[in-house]
Amino acid sequence: MTTSLSGKTKILLIYLAWWLVWILDQALVLSQTGFDWETALTDAMITQVIVAVAGYVINTSMHSYQPSTRNSIYVVIWSIALAALCVEFQRRVLMQVMSDNATYLSFLESTLIVRGAFAWLMITLVAVLTWFWVYINDKQDSEKRKQDGERLAREAELSNLRLQLQPHFLFNSLNSISALVGTEPDRARTMIHQLSDFLRGTVRKETTLVPLEEELEHLQLYLEIEKVRFGHRLQTTIESSDEIMKQKVPSLLLQPVVENAIKFGLYDTVGEVTISIRAKQEGDALILEVRNPFDPQTAQPRKGTGFGLSSVQRRLYLLYAQNNLVQTQQLDNTFITTLRIPQV
Repeated sequence: MTTSLSGKTKILLIYLAWWLVWILDQALVLSQTGFDWETALTDAMITQVIVAVAGYVINTSMHSYQPSTRNSIYVVIWSIALAALCVEFQRRVLMQVMSDNATYLSFLESTLIVRGAFAWLMITLVAVLTWFWVYINDKQDSEKRKQDGERLAREAELSNLRLQLQPHFLFNSLNSISALVGTEPDRARTMIHQLSDFLRGTVRKETTLVPLEEELEHLQLYLEIEKVRFGHRLQTTIESSDEIMKQKVPSLLLQPVVENAIKFGLYDTVGEVTISIRAKQEGDALILEVRNPFDPQTAQPRKGTGFGLSSVQRRLYLLYAQNNLVQTQQLDNTFITTLRIPQV
């Protein structure tokens, strides 16, 4: 609001300065024709103040509606009518003020057409500038509404992806807890507490971007839950440096990637498996790399990258408008998922 009022004040000051220049110009011209400065300045002030008021009137009226090409003829007619009214007001006021100056009154009558033409040109100029100003503001408002709509749509889709992610993980965890209740109630109780801590942290995450340190802490909660499910079979390593712990990443980004790595690395094997997570800086981007063992001879074929990686890819596109931020590759018997997070 303060910025808007400041902008209007500046425009008003420019408008007043514009007419002040015309008052001085007209007074100078009249003084060159033989009139004294008092007469010239009086004529100029009355003439330009009346035209300025007419310009303000057409400016105000055009803010109420933006004329199109079809109805611009009405603006022309309105400007002509205002110019005629200006001349009539000028004649009446100046005749009243200069009633004892016969020479000036004769000059006034002979210049009414010129005064009318000048008034029409000034009023038309104000109308054109007002139209352009209103048009630009409308375009900016329209663009802002479009951007706000797109932003809200992105936020809604991001929220929907997170809502899909939580039940996906929750169902798996509850199934594991159910399996442990009868045989290992202590481990089931531990897993319930860990799941509670994990979900509590998930609910608290209201911001889109969080420090890498916070994301890794939340990932560690998830891994503790998975280790209850898989026991000694699941081993994890996390490599990072203190220098990049403050780098920003989308919240809950790593969990679906690691879940995908566990699915591919453990579901089709019976031995111990190590999932490694590595974070490093490359230029102006943070690189997150997740590695898991992968045996194409024993792994069941799966189409696509699954919900986890596809949701990650979609989230990164919505946030950074880039389609190349998720890369996957198979190197010997290792499956590597690489995330590139721009640091803007």
